[in-house]
Amino acid sequence: MELRQALRSYTKKDNRLAYLSLLSNLVIYFGAVVASVLAVQQGNWLIAPLPIIVLAFAGVRLYVLQHDLGHLSLFETRAQNQFWGYLVSPFTFAAYPQMTYNHNLHHAYVGDLDARETTEVYTMTVREWAQAGVWKRLYYRLYRHPLVLIPVGSAFTYFIAYRWPKNAAKVGTKAILAHNAAIVAFGLSLYLWAGWTGVLTVAFAIWLGGCIGVALVYLQHNFEGTWWDRRPDLDMERAAIQGGSCLDFGWVFDEMVANITKHDIHHLVAAIPCYRLRAAHRELEKTHELRRISFGEALHAFTLRLWDEDSEQLVPFPKARQLTAHEVGAE
Repeated sequence: MELRQALRSYTKKDNRLAYLSLLSNLVIYFGAVVASVLAVQQGNWLIAPLPIIVLAFAGVRLYVLQHDLGHLSLFETRAQNQFWGYLVSPFTFAAYPQMTYNHNLHHAYVGDLDARETTEVYTMTVREWAQAGVWKRLYYRLYRHPLVLIPVGSAFTYFIAYRWPKNAAKVGTKAILAHNAAIVAFGLSLYLWAGWTGVLTVAFAIWLGGCIGVALVYLQHNFEGTWWDRRPDLDMERAAIQGGSCLDFGWVFDEMVANITKHDIHHLVAAIPCYRLRAAHRELEKTHELRRISFGEALHAFTLRLWDEDSEQLVPFPKARQLTAHEVGAE
């Protein structure tokens, strides 16, 4: 509670900053759509990658802003947050009400080993791995491999799973059907303007943005030094600060992803808008030691696949033919 109280002053919303952040993002997004499609149409392959990358990051940033809208933390009123949440969702490919519902579940159960189905990236424990059969291990190995998790995960999530996401029926089928219809309308407008070149160019940029997003989602809770536990011993404050990452990739990268890199502070106080997260992080660092994860440490995090409940750390897969104490106990 002490940590949360120290950050309450940063929860104040400012419509001027919210509109600046959102509208500038939309201008960049649609500007990059036009620039990338025209560059591909004209065969300018040296130029085309730049607007495509800009579009990918603009999509990621828009997704993060939509996530803030779901927390009702971007604008000053609920009505403003919900209006913009629905409006931008066809361009993030994530239905606003379902995304909000599922993400709030994630916040409610962060760090809870008994509720890992609420996490965006599933993590097995060492004991579960020891007891798993051949096919389950093979599936999990593939699932957690970066070359599957990121590119395949991006395509599956944004083009397939999000068309009917978890809890879709519970939250409202009309909303998801309307959302999917809006995506079709967006695709049709691209086709009428630039044919399949327009559709495929934007789809590729969305997939690329999804790869960035999946990698960020993985790193938010999967890194060396993270923390999980089981209730009733679960400390929610520790789960937020130690179990959430702070990626230290520089302020430019922070701005490109709307400060979602400060995920520890975000989980501690979700009401802090993205445009105040960096300042809130600096404030808390004056009195508390917060761990920052470098780019090299982030790459290393992708080698950590299992949660060891005994040592309370994320660990790699056991080496081939290596019988661990957990496996002995499982037998």
